[in-house]
Amino acid sequence: MSFELPSVVVDKIVDLALYEDLAAGDLTTEACIDPEAEAVAHAVARKELVACGGPVYRRVFQRIHPLLEVTDAVEEGTLVKPGTRLWTVQGRARAILMGERTALNLVQRMCGIATLTRTYVSALPPGSRTRIIDTRKTTPGLRVLERYAVRAGGGKNHRDNLGSAVLIKDNHVVAAGGIKEAIRRARERSPHTGKVECEVDSLDQLDEALEAGADIVLLDNMSTADVIEGVRRARGKALVEASGSITLPRITELGQAGVDAISVGALTHSAPAADIGLDFE
Repeated sequence: MSFELPSVVVDKIVDLALYEDLAAGDLTTEACIDPEAEAVAHAVARKELVACGGPVYRRVFQRIHPLLEVTDAVEEGTLVKPGTRLWTVQGRARAILMGERTALNLVQRMCGIATLTRTYVSALPPGSRTRIIDTRKTTPGLRVLERYAVRAGGGKNHRDNLGSAVLIKDNHVVAAGGIKEAIRRARERSPHTGKVECEVDSLDQLDEALEAGADIVLLDNMSTADVIEGVRRARGKALVEASGSITLPRITELGQAGVDAISVGALTHSAPAADIGLDFE
């Protein structure tokens, strides 16, 4: 399984994180470690997790010392057992020590999101076509990494930013003067390649959005019974996304209801960091 994350995309994030940690140097490493000393270190999973972040791990060490060699022990998106080696870095010991914390901070975050996403995806009924998708509830500055981690865990991405898709939410509806008026205005301004999605929180609002021609309807904080009815009403007219109050136990029943997508903010805003350590040989 292959996931693309070009270095040009992550270098700004990596450089800022390294600056935060190394702006005043590394007093301990510079005092204790010979400048010419060489070392080999392995990033090891302490608990079961989905491996994610190899390209980021590599860039952290290469930005400190371009001659450090980083190799992948497992493929991105692989579910691994405790004790599994994920990545190995070798070269100047000083450079490895200087990058250790930054590298681990980033990949622990990414592995945590990928692992939680895999849990949600695995809860879907067998053969389900429902997608588990993320939201914009991401850590400021880290969205590109966190959305990559969702993909590595088997999930899909929602709109990346405010300019990438039309999503009419409750406050847009109020400010525009109603669902029909908001959708009409969105249609007038949207490019011909775009779709219009509208959030609704009742079946009456759903009917209004469908009548106005929404391409996608987001059923927000609706009961499973109403979701099932919403899917029935929208069939052949619009795609259906379920969102709000989405917990792991609900994934199976929502998948069985036949929604096209389930958006889960918890994938990024509540994922615990994975337990990974860096062990020197």
